[in-house]
Amino acid sequence: MCSLLSLQHYYQNKLKLAIIGQSLFGQEVYSNLRRQGHKVVGVFTVPDKDGKADPLAVAAEKDGTPVFKFPRWRVKGKPIPEVVEAYKAVGAELNVLPFCSQFIPMNIIDHPKHGSIIYHPSILPLHRGASAINWTLIHGDKKAGFTVFWADDGLDTGPILLQRECAVESSDTVDTLYNRFLFPEGIRAMVNLAQPAEAIHNWIRGHDKVPGAWTVIDGQSVTLYGSSMLGGSVPAGQPLEIEGASRPGLIAKNGLILYGTDGKALLVKNLQFEDGKMIPASKYFSSGESSSVDLTDAEKKMAEEIRTIWKGILSNVAAIEDTTDFFKSGAASMDVVRLVEELKQKCASVQLQNEDVYMATTFQDFIQMFVRKLRGEDQEEELDIDYVKVNNMTVKMPYQCFINGKFEDAENGKTYDTINPTDGSVICKVSYASVEDVDRAVAAAKEAYDNGLWGKMNPRDRGSLLYKLADLMEEHQEELATIESIDSGAVYTLALKTHVGMSIQTFRYFAGWCDKIQGKTIPINQARPNRNLTFTKKEPLGVCAIVIPWNYPLMMLAWKSAACLAAGNTLVLKPAQVTPLTALKFAELSVKAGIPKGVINILPGSGGMVGQRLSDHPDIRKLGFTGSTPIGKQIMKSCALSNLKKVSLELGGKSPLIIFSDCDIDKAVRMGMSSVYFNKGENCIAAGRLFVEESIHDEFISQVVEEIQKMKIGDPLDRSTDHGPQNHKAHLDKLLEYCDIGVKEGATLVYGGRQVDRPGFFMEPTVFTDVEDHMFIAKEESFGPVMVVSKFKDGDVEGVLERANDTEYGLASGVFTRDINKAMYVSERLEAGTVFINTYNKTDVASPFGGFKQSGFGKDLGEDALMEYLKTKAVTVEY
Repeated sequence: MCSLLSLQHYYQNKLKLAIIGQSLFGQEVYSNLRRQGHKVVGVFTVPDKDGKADPLAVAAEKDGTPVFKFPRWRVKGKPIPEVVEAYKAVGAELNVLPFCSQFIPMNIIDHPKHGSIIYHPSILPLHRGASAINWTLIHGDKKAGFTVFWADDGLDTGPILLQRECAVESSDTVDTLYNRFLFPEGIRAMVNLAQPAEAIHNWIRGHDKVPGAWTVIDGQSVTLYGSSMLGGSVPAGQPLEIEGASRPGLIAKNGLILYGTDGKALLVKNLQFEDGKMIPASKYFSSGESSSVDLTDAEKKMAEEIRTIWKGILSNVAAIEDTTDFFKSGAASMDVVRLVEELKQKCASVQLQNEDVYMATTFQDFIQMFVRKLRGEDQEEELDIDYVKVNNMTVKMPYQCFINGKFEDAENGKTYDTINPTDGSVICKVSYASVEDVDRAVAAAKEAYDNGLWGKMNPRDRGSLLYKLADLMEEHQEELATIESIDSGAVYTLALKTHVGMSIQTFRYFAGWCDKIQGKTIPINQARPNRNLTFTKKEPLGVCAIVIPWNYPLMMLAWKSAACLAAGNTLVLKPAQVTPLTALKFAELSVKAGIPKGVINILPGSGGMVGQRLSDHPDIRKLGFTGSTPIGKQIMKSCALSNLKKVSLELGGKSPLIIFSDCDIDKAVRMGMSSVYFNKGENCIAAGRLFVEESIHDEFISQVVEEIQKMKIGDPLDRSTDHGPQNHKAHLDKLLEYCDIGVKEGATLVYGGRQVDRPGFFMEPTVFTDVEDHMFIAKEESFGPVMVVSKFKDGDVEGVLERANDTEYGLASGVFTRDINKAMYVSERLEAGTVFINTYNKTDVASPFGGFKQSGFGKDLGEDALMEYLKTKAVTVEY
């Protein structure tokens, strides 16, 4: 319809229009033309059906526009004079035919001084006829669109006025293309099942949702809706004979599986029977088995209010009985939309979809469905999850992409092995997300933000959902910690307390922020005699991407996503390729918490593919990244070149820890070891270089080695283990190479530096001394259990500060001394985002975390992190 608006540049005066057509599409064209100031002098549409007017007629009659409902325009090939005279009497200057199922005589088409224009749902000359948009999908076209053209004798062969086109995605249906482009309704057609799976899929999606492709099951015609190609392995199911199919279908827990002649499979989500009743395909053998719920007094009152809404829509029905069928009483698709929208206004907390009406067509079934949704008892589609026995418990292990509230295989069906670093065994196969999966996830997140419940939700209700999610994480903390241990090598007790424990704290902290996001009022100069008020609003950014590392898989997810969600955004998150499992488990818990579909999407896969597409995607407004500095630079460049999306980066570090001779030596040894060996050294703020004052250097090293020898290296699930395996083999190999370089450059290897002689990716805790400033290990981060120690002369505060700051990194730092004045002076001079005094690794959810220089910018945690996911809008009012 926007195509016609461009005619304003051609016609200087507003036009007198006749609209000839029907349907919801015709109504949309009519309403938009009126909004642009054109005068609609007459609407010519079809007669009422079963006492109900066409949507175009309803809108026009409401506006007082003359409406003519001719059953036909000609008899025996000749125009009906009375009809022609009635048309001419309105004085139209241009006919607009958005969708017309009647044959219009040429003397009507040619009568206005500007002639007639017609909308056609294809890129002419392709696919002429009323079902053009359907054939676009059936033929597997890569582009769809519409054409506006001047009518001539052939009606769809006249000169083209304007064309618009769009790419056809593999998951598109007629319904999804309708939301982006304009097209008429098609005709219901039987699907030929004796062809390849992709051709069957194209046929079904080409008729979805209007008019629907049908087949014969158990002697009756059944319409198929919601088709998608099935990648990966076919789940188990109950066989179902289908007429004309090359082999029986399967009723599985996620739908009806059909096979093509090529042996490939597709999945059909919903089935509709001849009586209009629609069911989830997975319920084919069990439909009608659900028990009814008893209504409370309040719910009975709500039911009567809904009965009134039904009566308002079904005005031709004398009374709405429990057995009244919505569609058999004359309701059409426009009435479904009206019913859903009226109920959304009355009860916004219920997530009602058009499909729900088709699946509960009688009033009593509809009330049962609505009450279950109201209570939160409507059961989500069962998630496809693996179960494994480990750590004396049965662990649910999701392994697929999580997109739009569902676990599903990657678009291309690819998977990869995720490895247990304790013994090098395969834990499971995980979906390997593709670029197409990224696009689907971003589209789901955008839909959830733009049109879903999340974007309309009261901030306090949003906080309640995040609190519920934190409670579920706590309820499943042992399961989460077990998955974290076997996937990342984290010692179980540390995973339970820190990896999982701090994640729970983070979600609770940011849940509390949801209803405290506020703007300001600002005094400005008055434009007398008027008065002015300026205020600011903090608003969410939209769809955000989050890319996290492998060292703290769940905690890094929590640090970023909790703030992102609290601010009201939706997200697409890519976990590290080697540690995807706790992120996918988190996705499962988000469904149980009631987070609306599309708000959270998780895509396991490669950074080069998934991460790059997220950086480039035009619909993403913010990207938060934790990882290496080189990758951070590449992300920043891609984000700038794509759509200048906002970026926050937490990158590499080489954090200095200065230990003065006046410190508590026992505490300095204990905390110094923690600063290096905490989480096997896979810690972004790990002390990458220790500067120890000369007079205590030897004693410090002696105590460190003594304590290392007491550490137990072993299975991270063993509660007595102190030091687990490195995260993955490539990282272990890199650490061994790092130590070899240190030795070759002349540093003294005091302890370790070797792989432990046992299965898995274990490395000995390592100590280097006599490290000089020019050496590789003095400048580069190991990201492992390698203590790099340098001496400094007694009393040389300025000298050690200069050496400590002689790095391009600035993530964290520390100082140990009993002299508080010295400590505060050093903390002021250290160029790092975090300074620890007489402690280390002491982070808290309320304290901002982030670096300086090439350690990145932006903050995680605390109020500062919330601001990373908000934008400020200034509003000025004159009164």
